[in-house]
Amino acid sequence: MKVFITGGTGFIGARLAEKLIEKDHELVMLARNPSMISFAGNKKVTVIKGDLSDREALRKGMESCDWVFHMAAYAKPSFKDPSDVTSVNIDGTVNVFEAALRAGVSKVVFTSTGGTMSYSRDGKPVDEETNKNPKLHTLYEKTKAEGEKIAADYLSKGLEVVIVNPTRVYGPGRLSESNSVTRIIKLYISGKWRIIPGDGRSAGNYVYVDDVAEGHILAAMKGRGGERYILGGENHSFNSLFDTIGEAAGKKRILLKLPAGFMKAIAGMLTFFSRVFGVSVPITGDFVEKYLRDWIITSEKAERELGYKITSLSRGVALTIDWLKKTDDGKKG
Repeated sequence: MKVFITGGTGFIGARLAEKLIEKDHELVMLARNPSMISFAGNKKVTVIKGDLSDREALRKGMESCDWVFHMAAYAKPSFKDPSDVTSVNIDGTVNVFEAALRAGVSKVVFTSTGGTMSYSRDGKPVDEETNKNPKLHTLYEKTKAEGEKIAADYLSKGLEVVIVNPTRVYGPGRLSESNSVTRIIKLYISGKWRIIPGDGRSAGNYVYVDDVAEGHILAAMKGRGGERYILGGENHSFNSLFDTIGEAAGKKRILLKLPAGFMKAIAGMLTFFSRVFGVSVPITGDFVEKYLRDWIITSEKAERELGYKITSLSRGVALTIDWLKKTDDGKKG
């Protein structure tokens, strides 16, 4: 297969590209900075310089391609102007779908987020059909939900679009905003992470990056157009997450539980500075509100229809810690 990828320099995208190369697919990768593609010299990889606003680069890149993986997105928690987010996550998505439609590709896999499912209530797992009108906390989630609507529009035009919804992804790879869980693991084992949000009982769904990359490929192979597939892992509270990290690292830390009100106040100040001065901050009020809720999610549909498989949190964290100890990325701040 000849495959076009946006976001191939990102945390998940780079791992997907590696797996596609391993499976002997031919890749065309869109990149603003081609030097960030570590395997650009591979004979199976063609790099097109450009971004999601470059319609000509998209048109050229998708020529004779069978699949398109649209993974590029603005995922940082902070921004100065909302257009920084919408121009990439909405306008850019329209450009990708339009180019794919004109190129006649057989399938597009659009990477959304588990956040478009909204949070769970009464401890019941959320699936693809649970919340028809979910409460969306962040602009990132809102633009991804809009992207899913755009996908439905293009499905009606004849473009086969499958949507995948990863949850909280972690594992070996670039320590970017999209890999925040791994950054926390790194800080924990070095003794620099000392807090737990709220009382630590809020639950989230944590998924190993290799599972997500394989899930994308399975979605291209077996996914049904117009369907959403949650690519998740195991559900754990913050208390359970840090217990698992401590056990895998052999280092049990005493962590300070930060009251929800205090966290919201700090995040509110950071949000103000981000919007006024245009500086990047690690967390905002919207994200605090999100992570203090329960996000108990099931990937049963992907397991049933795609053959998706889940790595346990204990196994995934152990593999991640092993990678952090061995690689330069893990040794850097």
